[in-house]
Amino acid sequence: MPHWSVYTGKSEPHDGITDLPAPPPWRAFDGGPALPPPGDTDDEAAVSPDRLHRARTYVATPESVQLVNAALCLRRPLLVTGPPGTGKSSLAYAVARELGLGPVLRWNITSRSTLADGLYQYDPLSRLYAARPGGGRDRGGVEDHLRLGPLGTALLPYDRPRALLVDELDKSDLDLPNDLLNVLEEGQFEIPELVRAARHSADGTAEVLTDGTDAPVPVRRGRVRCRAFPFVVLTSNGEREFPPAFLRRCVRLKLRRPDQKQLTEIVRAHLGAPNDQMQSLIKSFLDRATSGELATDQLLNAIYLTGVAGLDAESRDHLAEQLMPYLSATADGDGF
Repeated sequence: MPHWSVYTGKSEPHDGITDLPAPPPWRAFDGGPALPPPGDTDDEAAVSPDRLHRARTYVATPESVQLVNAALCLRRPLLVTGPPGTGKSSLAYAVARELGLGPVLRWNITSRSTLADGLYQYDPLSRLYAARPGGGRDRGGVEDHLRLGPLGTALLPYDRPRALLVDELDKSDLDLPNDLLNVLEEGQFEIPELVRAARHSADGTAEVLTDGTDAPVPVRRGRVRCRAFPFVVLTSNGEREFPPAFLRRCVRLKLRRPDQKQLTEIVRAHLGAPNDQMQSLIKSFLDRATSGELATDQLLNAIYLTGVAGLDAESRDHLAEQLMPYLSATADGDGF
């Protein structure tokens, strides 16, 4: 039996996902027809080099490595909570790059987000306009006016898991976590518009566009069912409680503020080996973090800018302090 731990957290791409143990019997899925995995995750650099950089430089903790592997093996979503700037969303990109899961599908949650937004978007008005005389050539299918969302795309029957980031779930309407329960539990959903259209089709297959690309995929009789359950990362800043029924279906990872050792490794990954000036800023950041909320990217910004500004020591320290204000309104108002 292959070793259960396929994600190493070392930021070295490999094909270990093929060694993932078989799913528990209650989490096995059989969607089809099977789809080949998308292109290399590094291809995303042409569109979003910042995301590729975040994936390459992510510093994983032993706990995050263990719980990522638990989520992969159990075919369960990973609920990642923690203060802003602790790398919650970067984790999804790091895992996708190391395991070759393709470009990350991202669903940014707002207070207006609904389950339908994540599954698919259908524009009946564009279809109505296309059907009018002079409105354009209509091929007669609803699929021409429908595109799968990030969640819907992740649940397609790919040969290997896709990576889906559902970012800042705690911003959602109160109903969204409960609405996600059935879809994430069953690994499938229906598109009613395609189900109805399939009654009048010879084989009931529609070619539908996916999230982030213009490449169509076949959907049979309006039903999407996964084959390899996606690696789903749900992030939360811990601003609200989620229903127990939702929580018990997730593997839960709580990220804490990095200590000096981890901060040093984060700085090393992004900006090279820390010199004395960098170490001084790391210490200042840790001292200030005891009195208010700070994010790691504030430290990185301060180190980078003070390093290129060419300032004297006093001006450099003053600029660094301005770049690291507290994020919480309840922190010391004077700042320093």
